[in-house]
Formats: sequence, C-alpha cells, structure tokens
Amino acid sequence: MTDEIWRRDEIESPCIKICVIHPAARLCTGCLRSIDEIAAWSRLSPEERAAITAELPARAPLIAQRRGGRAARLKRGG
Repeated sequence: MTDEIWRRDEIESPCIKICVIHPAARLCTGCLRSIDEIAAWSRLSPEERAAITAELPARAPLIAQRRGGRAARLKRGG
C-alpha cells in the first residue's frame, strides 16, 4: 500500500493543536479561526477553506500577545 492512496487535494486544517478561544476576539489563539469555522471546516469546499486560510494572517493582531510566563517573571526580577 502506498501513501498516494491517502493523499488529498483539499486544503489541510490550519489547526496547530493549541485550542484556546480568546474571550474578546472569539477566535482560537492557535489557528485564528472562529468556533463556527472550526465546526464547519470538514463540510466547507476547498474554495471556502482557501478563503478562510488566506484571511488568517490578518486576524493575528486581534489576539493580544501573551504578557506572562517565565520570561516576564525574569524581567521583573521574580
């Protein structure tokens, strides 16, 4: 059996398995899709998926950058 059997022409999901919905933007902080887009992804046409995928980079500013974490604590001296 060859991998060619499983090859698909449709656009792959942009999911990066960091699935957290930003409370204000209502977008996944990992892939930047809305809950509705995520839920409908398997039913969308390749053209609809391509359109959504093309929009994702422009959504990044809607998600605030992380402020905490180890690096922030070290900068504060804590």
